[in-house]
Amino acid sequence: MRRIDRYIVSSVSGAILMVMLVVLSLDLVFAFLAEIEDLKGDYETPEALLYVLTTLPRRIYDYLPLGAFMGCLIGLGMLANNSELVVVRAAGVSTGRIVLSAMKPALLVVVAAMLMGEYVVPFTEKIAQSKKAVAQGAQLSFSSSAGLWHREGNVFVHVNAVEPNGILHGVSLQTYDGNRQIQKTVFAKRAIYQRQEWLLEDIRETVFEGESVRSVQKRVEIWNTSLSPSLLSILVVKPDNLSVAGLYQYTRYLEAQNLNAANYLMAFWKKVLQPVSTLVLVFVAISFVFGPLRSATVGYRIFCGLVVGLAFKYMQDLLGPASLVFGYDPIYATLVPIAICAGGGFFLMRRVA
Repeated sequence: MRRIDRYIVSSVSGAILMVMLVVLSLDLVFAFLAEIEDLKGDYETPEALLYVLTTLPRRIYDYLPLGAFMGCLIGLGMLANNSELVVVRAAGVSTGRIVLSAMKPALLVVVAAMLMGEYVVPFTEKIAQSKKAVAQGAQLSFSSSAGLWHREGNVFVHVNAVEPNGILHGVSLQTYDGNRQIQKTVFAKRAIYQRQEWLLEDIRETVFEGESVRSVQKRVEIWNTSLSPSLLSILVVKPDNLSVAGLYQYTRYLEAQNLNAANYLMAFWKKVLQPVSTLVLVFVAISFVFGPLRSATVGYRIFCGLVVGLAFKYMQDLLGPASLVFGYDPIYATLVPIAICAGGGFFLMRRVA
């Protein structure tokens, strides 16, 4: 029995690795070609290549659920095509035992994804985004399409780049009055955090006083804000690439500031429930092999797997923003696709003879 378990595990694991290798290779090539279009300043081809390689952990994390799903579908499918599953079942091995064996590689994928998403991806993404922004001249531009926005009271903050050591580049502060009229704009080339306070450097300040405008140049100035380097390091990374702890921390901060935290709540629940999503997708793949795709070709299985995987992803992508529009809890945007796939998988497995 153990030999059969090892054989099923090795077949599924090999298929998962093959799928990940193919998908990541294609993704890295297209990502590098996309970065070539963003070359400017000191951000040249070697820096673009380094950026793509630094974001590799995030790409692995993003494709692990798809890899587990497609790998299980292809690995078990090959066993079914060679009638090996028929022989295994004829030898007295139950369908449940086969399902459990096929689930073991998926459990390893889930553990690997949880560790990468919590400890590796946020760190490497922060390094990649900050180095790219600095190389593109973030400290010289008053306005930049990159970076992050944040509101604190009547002050709107934009930071072009945040280095891992907490140094900020290209800090823009826009202050408005109660009538939403701009009062003052401040641009600092750099900001450093020392002795529990931010120090702005190389400042250009513009003050709006009625019909007149006054400009002031300053070398340094203290910036009073509740934003800490840890919070800013969270902000520089997209919500989907943050750790669960970082998402929870920043969500609490936004709620304390009476700001909308729906985007980060949505990413939080998606990340928390991703292990369940991966296991459900793998279960659906197993049900396909024992059910409607029992005698299908490998190409047809891959096609059906891509359709189901894309349908699952698009369902989550549509329900997530819909929760922001219609005001329902973001957790349902993640749970509904999981419930639908799980129900479909159980339905197909019940029909297995």
